[in-house]
Amino acid sequence: MLPLDPDQLLSTTRAVRKRLDFSREVPKDLVRECVAMALQAPTGSNVLTTQFVVVTDEDKRREVGRIYGEVYAGYRASAGYPGKLTEGAAETADTRTRMRVASSADFLGEHMGEAPVLVLSCSVGPNRDAAKAATGNVLPATWSFMLAARARGLGTAWTSMHLSREKDVADVLGIPFDTVAQAVLTPLAFTKGTDFKPADRPEPDAVIHWDQW
Repeated sequence: MLPLDPDQLLSTTRAVRKRLDFSREVPKDLVRECVAMALQAPTGSNVLTTQFVVVTDEDKRREVGRIYGEVYAGYRASAGYPGKLTEGAAETADTRTRMRVASSADFLGEHMGEAPVLVLSCSVGPNRDAAKAATGNVLPATWSFMLAARARGLGTAWTSMHLSREKDVADVLGIPFDTVAQAVLTPLAFTKGTDFKPADRPEPDAVIHWDQW
């Protein structure tokens, strides 16, 4: 376990992409420990709907990675891609940050399937509508999973882009599409180094609305 106090853990659990170590195997017991922590997250009416699909099989990882890469390629070609700069635009601190983030995301788009483990957090229900309605339970559980991973020297990156091809991923992994809704896909790997810094964020008063908007 890394020597992180609660505030350090919360402020340095970042999306890790280029610093994922694809060469190291992740022990299944560490994955189980992260899931155990995830299951302590709040859940509506104390009804557990969260399930995790942990993908270690190389062929399945690469196929999920291929699907993710194809979806990402479409995003990269879209107008909303943050790595595009308007021709003639001046370089600023903001544009440099956007380009850095885009470069990191590009890397994951090309290498998702090379991570030693892929984790899909899902919600289960009696039918697809119920499963999708319960994905609110999955989100805090997934964040708890990521915090637990960080504490153990593991990196994650929250993505949901693959959901435009959710059925294809379900078919690869045998996920019952009619009763299970996927929510988040993350790589899981040891990180190259463990020194992560808090992100640059606004001061609290910039986003707090006291008593009314």
